[in-house]
Amino acid sequence: MALTMLNGLLIKDSSPPVLLHQVSRAPQLDSFNYQSCFMQDVFSHFPEILFIHRTYNPRGKVLYTFLVDGPRVQLEGPLARAVYFAIPAKEDAEGLAQMLQVFKKFNPAWERVCTILVDPHFLPLPTLAMEFPTAEVLFSAFHICKFLQGKFYQLSLERPMERVLLTSLQSTMCSATAGNLRRLYTLLSNCVPPARLPELHSHWLLNDRIWLAHRWRSRAESRRYFQSLEVTTRILSQFFGTTPSEKQGMASLFRYMQQNPGDKASFNLGLSPQNNHSPSDASPDSPKTEQLVEARIQHSLNAICTGPAAQLCLGELAVVQKSMHLIGCGAEKMNIQILEDTHKVQPQPPASCSCYFNQAFHLPCRHILAMLSARRQVLQPDMLPAQWTASCATSLDSILSSTWSETLDKHLAVTLLTEEVGQLLQHCSKEEFERRYSTLRELADSWIGPYEQVQL
Repeated sequence: MALTMLNGLLIKDSSPPVLLHQVSRAPQLDSFNYQSCFMQDVFSHFPEILFIHRTYNPRGKVLYTFLVDGPRVQLEGPLARAVYFAIPAKEDAEGLAQMLQVFKKFNPAWERVCTILVDPHFLPLPTLAMEFPTAEVLFSAFHICKFLQGKFYQLSLERPMERVLLTSLQSTMCSATAGNLRRLYTLLSNCVPPARLPELHSHWLLNDRIWLAHRWRSRAESRRYFQSLEVTTRILSQFFGTTPSEKQGMASLFRYMQQNPGDKASFNLGLSPQNNHSPSDASPDSPKTEQLVEARIQHSLNAICTGPAAQLCLGELAVVQKSMHLIGCGAEKMNIQILEDTHKVQPQPPASCSCYFNQAFHLPCRHILAMLSARRQVLQPDMLPAQWTASCATSLDSILSSTWSETLDKHLAVTLLTEEVGQLLQHCSKEEFERRYSTLRELADSWIGPYEQVQL
């Protein structure tokens, strides 16, 4: 198959040429392989450990992202360690073999790969072993951690017990000694119902070979490592995982990478490079008013926030640019609806919103940014906490580890459901109210017990 440049995906600039292998039979991509010369150079310097992450889009197509890993890699930024992107035609042995062969063709250093880290659901392990016969394939500590987190939430344990398991998991991942792993294994054996314990594959915790590939990191290095990968996977999901069109998803990701060559957060999907300037450079023939407002918001985010904070907020702004609806404007609060989500925004500093993003990170979310865009305003320093401002420059280290919580996500979901039920009860007839109230009363009693009064 011939190497082609996929027109429209990459914005022309002065960067070196890219290696691009692509086959297309329709508006959607059939298969796709991408590597810039810089990415190829990074891999040639650090080929020993290869980390593979998979991101699925709504159509079921999967993006494979290859990242370098290991003690020698000191690159900063979520995508700084990315060395290859690929979408196989099919996620079977033949499709993956073809994808890996293209990677090997343009990367002679593949022969120096010693370890490949994958997620526990990665089934075509024989294909990897065949294409990389001298490499050892292991489950990655990051993917095992994410797997166990998901399982803990699915167990529906009591909140104190769930919190103990999550805290123990986080502590163990940051110090994966044999003793700590054994203690976590024992804790799972004692706390998880025996019938559900096999689902957790807790024996992975006792496989010392898995953890030797991670144990060299200090506690601080481990925390930074997990948080960097968390942000990396979030970016991949944001651009590729939410877009049905593979071509559009990859175009967005490439545009982000071009606008962030050092992986500093400064991207804006709504603006092309020639339009990506400060408001002072604007002229009457410049982009539309909406684009100029978004450019000013982007500029204010980059000027006020730390790099990681701006990166997270600009991801929210990208969603605002694709679809935004402003409804219910009141004196003190505004109801913001984007797609199917409706949340309440408190515009007075520090601005707040009822959505998960704002509650977890305390950063301007897509709803707050939508409000700024509608009012033709920009971000002000007093609209976010001091730890996220550029002058404070707090690392992502302590913030993400302390605020990102699936428990909060559950709480917000229940709160929204409770508000919706309350509104329905207020507007129904007296007979309907009595019937629905009786149903809720029976449900509450069946959950908690008839001897405790539960206020509905």
